[in-house]
Amino acid sequence: MLSKIFSDLEIAENDLKKQDYLYQPTAFWREAAKKIKKQIEQHGIESFRSLSIPLDFFVPTYGVLGSSISKEHISKLEETLNQLTQNTKVRLTLKHYLSGEQAALSDYRVFLAADDILKAPDLASFSESNVGAPVEQFCFEGRKFSRSSLNYLMGLTFLKKHLKNCESIETVLEVGGGFGTLGEILTPFGIKYIDIDIPPIHFIAQYYLSKVFSESCVSTYTSTRQKDIIDIERLPKVSVLCSWQIEKLHGVIDLFVNFISFQEMEPQVVSNYLHHVDRLRARFILLRNLREGKQVKKTAGDVGVETPTLGDDYLKMLPNYELVERNVYPFGYHTVDGFNSEILLLRRSES
Repeated sequence: MLSKIFSDLEIAENDLKKQDYLYQPTAFWREAAKKIKKQIEQHGIESFRSLSIPLDFFVPTYGVLGSSISKEHISKLEETLNQLTQNTKVRLTLKHYLSGEQAALSDYRVFLAADDILKAPDLASFSESNVGAPVEQFCFEGRKFSRSSLNYLMGLTFLKKHLKNCESIETVLEVGGGFGTLGEILTPFGIKYIDIDIPPIHFIAQYYLSKVFSESCVSTYTSTRQKDIIDIERLPKVSVLCSWQIEKLHGVIDLFVNFISFQEMEPQVVSNYLHHVDRLRARFILLRNLREGKQVKKTAGDVGVETPTLGDDYLKMLPNYELVERNVYPFGYHTVDGFNSEILLLRRSES
């Protein structure tokens, strides 16, 4: 399996060189993609959720890295507290915060409170796998969650509260799906999931979903690369495709999702993807990205974008869609430095 994964990756990277700039890694991802590939080759894809570079870029956490508090900071804080008090409850309170468990529990409570259990899918039954050796995973009421899965679960409950009783979601397309969490959540409910991404992230998602389910359940890039037309109806329950293949997709989708990756792309790249989403006549579009856009890339050494894509830009790029709701509290996130990771839900206009 692993040798095949890396063989597939080489094929995709060679094909990537021939594609339009709209499907190439953007400024934010150009160097990161190379570093991620090198690290999984050196340390093994089996532990990608514990490796430093994936954790920096597409494996979100609540604690170390996600909170901007380093292991060194935590050690010093705990050492200082130990000098001040031996009170067990005080120590546990600090650990609850620094580990990220407090923030994770907050998101879990939002998910529980908001989920409409009378509407499909039955999200309350979800428990995340430990494929990829996650460095951070929390157990609440006997089920496992990461920041990635809780982000999606909150987004899906946000969507469900706007679905009419007669409406269902049967086919989902995602661009920039990270390591495949949304597919892990939705596939067991019979929902078809298509993930579009750049190498090597595409292959990490392919590996993850093949392990969570089985290789036979996942359509890969190499199995579709020669096709001029990729018929959505003929795809299996899970498909992981490369960025340029979105042009070859034909059919209709119920839901398009992008969480926290359009903000890492230039506006013209985002606009092109959304053009194809419109072409595929998605009934709903669910986005979560920074309202203010990602930081502007100021020097060659910075991680950022050339031009930020703002929250209102998505609305301008989607003239055939109506805004249903935009939300920061409680389904999104307001950062400590004043940025708004907001959720946008749009519905295709009936006219």
